[in-house]
Amino acid sequence: MSDTEQTGSAGLPGIVVTGGSGRMGQMLIRLLLESTQARLVGVLERSGHDWVGRDIGEAMGGAPVGIVVSDDAVETIARAQAVIDFTSPAATVAFAELTAQARAVHVIGTTGMEAGDLARLSAAARHAPIIRAGNMSLGVNLLVGLTRKVAAALGEDWDIEVVESHHRHKVDAPSGTALMLGEAAAEGRGARLDDLRTAAREGITGARPEGSIGFSAIRGGDVVGEHDVIFAADGERLVLRHLATDRAIFARGAIRAALWGQDKGPGEYDMSDVLGLND
Repeated sequence: MSDTEQTGSAGLPGIVVTGGSGRMGQMLIRLLLESTQARLVGVLERSGHDWVGRDIGEAMGGAPVGIVVSDDAVETIARAQAVIDFTSPAATVAFAELTAQARAVHVIGTTGMEAGDLARLSAAARHAPIIRAGNMSLGVNLLVGLTRKVAAALGEDWDIEVVESHHRHKVDAPSGTALMLGEAAAEGRGARLDDLRTAAREGITGARPEGSIGFSAIRGGDVVGEHDVIFAADGERLVLRHLATDRAIFARGAIRAALWGQDKGPGEYDMSDVLGLND
């Protein structure tokens, strides 16, 4: 997008992208620079990163776009109507506090959150909207709803296993999406995932506990994301599957969430809210 086009979009919601050098960061930046519904107003990277101080267009190997990558989160977020954040739990929690101060929408795709992180996000959500999901795609969120309904319809004699595959660079397991699916299955059974979860197996594990929800993770190559929810009983299996082949689906969903949140009050939301699946 040229400087003239960027100026012409000044009335659109301004979005800041954190972790701009990452895979998702670069995808979000490209889509926002092309968007007719939102405008890119800032890009953040950690202090010391070699992109800091450079025009983001040039840093990504293209023409300058008039937006300089910054490590000043306070100043950058202060001018945003929304922040889209696929970084790390520690960084996300820090950004959440600044985004809440700016009364901006915080769209979070970061995974690997622990209880303490979630508590701090809940505190920030008292001041501004937070939209958080382990996966931003339409298809996955439909799969979550289906998983909840199927688990509710089938008895505990049906074993549930969530199998996920991702690229070799992914650092957490199970994936955030797999946990979303496990939580949906547990909700369908009227329980909490923590009470039913069986982690990865190794060695002599004994028989599978009835009603448990198991997880298996595969890491390799450049797999964008594949998730199966397997319901298995004696004599039959039901498999619900989602395959992602282009990570742009996650970026488009995140931008959609940022736009949806513009007229929403403080609180915690997820992609089911954005897509109207809770209506």
